[in-house]
Amino acid sequence: MDDLDDKLLALLGENARLPVATLAQTLGVARATVQSRISRLEASGVIAGYTVRRGTEARARRIRATALVTLEPKSLPTLIQRLKAIRHVTRAHTTSGRFDLILSLVAETTEELDQTLDAIGALPGVRGSESLIHLSTRIDRPA
Repeated sequence: MDDLDDKLLALLGENARLPVATLAQTLGVARATVQSRISRLEASGVIAGYTVRRGTEARARRIRATALVTLEPKSLPTLIQRLKAIRHVTRAHTTSGRFDLILSLVAETTEELDQTLDAIGALPGVRGSESLIHLSTRIDRPA
């Protein structure tokens, strides 16, 4: 990875549909250079895929929340497998500190969110949880 790779990734993070010619012109390099860099970044796993980011209107119709979860010792592997089966769980991060997991949740209704939180709390190995409902997004940039 070098500065050109970082700039290329930043541009693709903003808009992954930019044509190679536009990327090359913006970066001041040849199209073949951009294409070979993209291919190399994909092959090495730096670029894992391309996705759709929902716009403000589409996100506004969904309820987003975070669940902070504490676990019983040694329950993480089994619990992760069970969490994968809950479609409203979109991300799970292990953490340091008071909580063992941070879960990102998305639901269409408060009832769905409530049922999801109940389902998570009922999983074997879950010692406790706190939930936070997201009210508005103030910063949203690709990682």
